[in-house]
Amino acid sequence: MEPLSSAAREGDPREESKLKRGILQDVTSSPKLDRYKIARQLTEKAIKEKKIFSIYGHYPVIRATLRRKGWVEKKFHFLPRVIPNVDDDGAGVTEHKQAEGKENEEVALEKTDDIHDVMSRLVKNEVPYLLWTIKRDVIDYHSLNCDQMLNHYGKTASFTTKIGLCVNMRSLPWYVQANPDSFFPRCYGLCTESEKQEFLDDFRRTAASSILKWVVSQQHCSGSQPHGRGEAGGPGSGHRKVPENAESKLMGLSGQLVDTACKVCQAYLGRLEHEDIDVSEDTSEDLTEDEWKDLTEQYYSLIHGDAFISNSRNHLSQCQALLNKITSVNPQTEIDGLRNIWIIKPAAKSRGRDIVCMNRVEEILELVAADHLPAKDNKWVVQKYIETPLLIYDTKFDIRQWFLVTDWNPLTIWFYKESYLRFSTQRFSLENLDSAIHLCNNSIQKHLKNDKDRSPLLPYHNMWTSTRFREYLQKRGRGTVWASVIYPSMKRAITNTMRVAQDHVEPRKNSFELYGADFILGRDFQPWLIEINSSPTMHASTPVTAQLCAQVQEDTIKVVVDRKVDRNCDIGNFELLWRQPAVELPPFHGSDLCVEGVSVKRTKKHMPPISNVTFSSSLLNIQPLKVRCPSAMPRPALGPPQMALQQDLKVKDAKVLACTLPVPIKRAAERSCKVQSANAESGGRTELPTCHFQHIDSKTPKTGLTKAESHRHSEANSLSVHPLLSVLPRVKTVEGALFQPPKPPGLPRGPPAPCLVCLGLTATQPGLQTLPLLLRHGAAGRPLRGPGRRPGRRHMDPITLRTED
Repeated sequence: MEPLSSAAREGDPREESKLKRGILQDVTSSPKLDRYKIARQLTEKAIKEKKIFSIYGHYPVIRATLRRKGWVEKKFHFLPRVIPNVDDDGAGVTEHKQAEGKENEEVALEKTDDIHDVMSRLVKNEVPYLLWTIKRDVIDYHSLNCDQMLNHYGKTASFTTKIGLCVNMRSLPWYVQANPDSFFPRCYGLCTESEKQEFLDDFRRTAASSILKWVVSQQHCSGSQPHGRGEAGGPGSGHRKVPENAESKLMGLSGQLVDTACKVCQAYLGRLEHEDIDVSEDTSEDLTEDEWKDLTEQYYSLIHGDAFISNSRNHLSQCQALLNKITSVNPQTEIDGLRNIWIIKPAAKSRGRDIVCMNRVEEILELVAADHLPAKDNKWVVQKYIETPLLIYDTKFDIRQWFLVTDWNPLTIWFYKESYLRFSTQRFSLENLDSAIHLCNNSIQKHLKNDKDRSPLLPYHNMWTSTRFREYLQKRGRGTVWASVIYPSMKRAITNTMRVAQDHVEPRKNSFELYGADFILGRDFQPWLIEINSSPTMHASTPVTAQLCAQVQEDTIKVVVDRKVDRNCDIGNFELLWRQPAVELPPFHGSDLCVEGVSVKRTKKHMPPISNVTFSSSLLNIQPLKVRCPSAMPRPALGPPQMALQQDLKVKDAKVLACTLPVPIKRAAERSCKVQSANAESGGRTELPTCHFQHIDSKTPKTGLTKAESHRHSEANSLSVHPLLSVLPRVKTVEGALFQPPKPPGLPRGPPAPCLVCLGLTATQPGLQTLPLLLRHGAAGRPLRGPGRRPGRRHMDPITLRTED
């Protein structure tokens, strides 16, 4: 076999496709070694470009699309090759068996003659960079690398489950300026008593408004049903006029029933206007339970044709006025109909399982109460059934609409331009509440045969494309309805729903997910969102799904794979629906904050201020670099001094603040006074002066510092300690070396000594204010140093403090 051409080695798609198509023809007659070389070259290129993928589930279109783009599959050896789709509506049994047999044939081909089997074995130890699974739980997405793509997001139950969507829609006004009642039929969870009571109140209120609708319908409805709006209504819609000759056979109801119904509707409108805020419960005019029970029973008899209201014309104007007010505040008045039908669904099940339709409130509550599961598992959802759907040839249908989310932060949604309709196998009727009539889910309809009375104009496989539906509307003279009402309303409903769920979903980067939303159209062509499904079915069960499902999968790969390389690439029928504006953070300009000095603690004990301080000349050589102290209260001064210092410097009539440096030290530093060194006199020891304090008030008793003899140690760097040592808890040299003289054991603790700089008390007692001193060079330009040290190192030896009486 000839080696690969240069174009194929450089990644020419046409050459690669030609090579892969010709592989099956030549590989059987070629030696195994040549086939292995070809597979290895293609595999090495895929590894280098990180084009390794893994699939869990029956997705032949995804597999074929990725292989055409040069991707190599790493197979899940521990999983079966064919896995039934677990979505809400899977393909039929026959179609699934055919797909399974076809898949098994592909597996057999891979094991014998297909080069992809060899390539898969070569990447068995490689990391897959694209994982496409039918369920999110198959993969632990928390352990994935940031460059691995996954077709699922975590924590999407807030909109992919019935109970999650029910609860989430109530929070819509907090996120978007939209009313959820305008596109989502009102829904209640029956897992709590409060929810049950809300549903009961809604059912009773709907029954009262239905009585008003019955009165109005008797005057405006004729025997034939209107078909002006795309065959809205149809047989069994409930708008039936009672024949005059049949009134004798029916039970007559008094006009008091209409008055009670009007009273209930007026109370409902009053609550919407908050008129019940100042009304106490005792003076409330709500109906009692017995009155509600009686009204409900009469309502059942009236709606089901067992009774009539005599002289209903007398209440026509009042009923019409109230209905107009209710319609203006409740957008779901039209879809409520007359029969008060509700659809009961298990909160977390799919594929239409255990879904029933009921129109009696007691039966609904009994069904929920009969399930004795724990409260956390007993989650039922009851939703208002759309009693006035748009019909096509007297048959109900719904719309499956796809959309793709490629990022949750910022939220990015892609809307698919094509969708398909699913018809019921039975003619629509509200007289029969069988799920075969009212549920268009394919998982239910696939088990039924088409009704003989159904229109032959409908397809035998019960599906239309949205293009075929637009053609139908065009023939009916409503060709603009799709582009002006249906399509934009579906886009708006999806956008609002996703914006509410954004805070609940785990926004993993490099993930994406394709969802399938189900809509039902009302008589006015308004779409109503029913539910949103994750992992929508992709089985080619009908000619419609065979075309559209394959197309949406290929277009999804274009968006999530090709668009990463080329932003202007072809994205098929997807269009960008919503991209959340990026939130720009304000620019941060860092400030150079510099704090100089030493922090000072506030004193807790107030002392009289100090008036006179006498310092030794050696202290003039000590100057603080920079000190910033907060202002504080004046500190009390000690008594007059009892000792005199040599070369004392008297400070007279100097009023010094608590945290202000002494004036003599400042003046001495400015004059650069020459100070005699005490090293020669003290034998290499530096002497610090004794402070003489004199209180302003002569009546204050005199206090002084106690005298303590210094004990000289045998070491060269011996230390003589005096109680005044506590004045300097830390000494910092010019070079920044810290010095903290030790305190020998056994020394009696003397009275607190004043600080030489800020005239505050020392740190011998906790909480008192201290200020470390910074030693600088002397007036002669030489640093202070003790004996036994070499010049130039600027290292301070322990200082010996000495005081005199």
